Amino acid sequence: MTTAAAQPARPVETVRAPKLRADATRNRERIVLAARDAFVELGPDVPLDEVAKRAGVGNATLYRNFPDRAALIREVALLVKNRILALAETATADADAPGDVGPFDALQRFAHAAVEEKVGALCPLFTDRIDPFDSELVEIRERVTAAVGGLLERARAAGELRPDVDHGDLFIAISQLTRPLPGTSCRLLDDFVHRHLQLFLDGLRAPARSVLPGRAATFEDFHAHH
Repeated sequence: MTTAAAQPARPVETVRAPKLRADATRNRERIVLAARDAFVELGPDVPLDEVAKRAGVGNATLYRNFPDRAALIREVALLVKNRILALAETATADADAPGDVGPFDALQRFAHAAVEEKVGALCPLFTDRIDPFDSELVEIRERVTAAVGGLLERARAAGELRPDVDHGDLFIAISQLTRPLPGTSCRLLDDFVHRHLQLFLDGLRAPARSVLPGRAATFEDFHAHH
């Protein structure tokens, strides 16, 4: 019986797909970051052409990644919420690690980093144009709630946080400080946001210097209309 001659091995071809995927990933990230900044500065109805221009990509690339405005807004929400979650988890690790970072200091670091995400300016966008029952966004929100709640509890247990405040108080302050007032430029707000945030954080310290009216705000209050 004649055995077929062994076929010579084919030369290994250079695979370029990973480079293309990496380029596509970078384009997608640039689009989402550009969209976040454009939504903050110009509002939810900013032309998508402007987003593409800021991202340095063509319109075809933008629409290949995000077929419509709703898909882009959802991705911006995922970006911002994941970044806030990462900040909360980093602050938690700092609070738990041996060293000079106390629980309240870790909470302050989180708050000052979180305002850079400009949640207040994006709040109307997320409230009006995001499905409040989106499972992925709900999961992230629950993880943020747990992480920030843990930061507050650590500071309270250490005697550094006044007892009559809760999760929602912190996020309402962050949102209000990063929501531009009508007729006020975003850049003017940016000049003072960390100063005014520190004034608020000083008011959270124990011992309390006053009796607060009403009740503490919770995350449930904060997300009641989301």
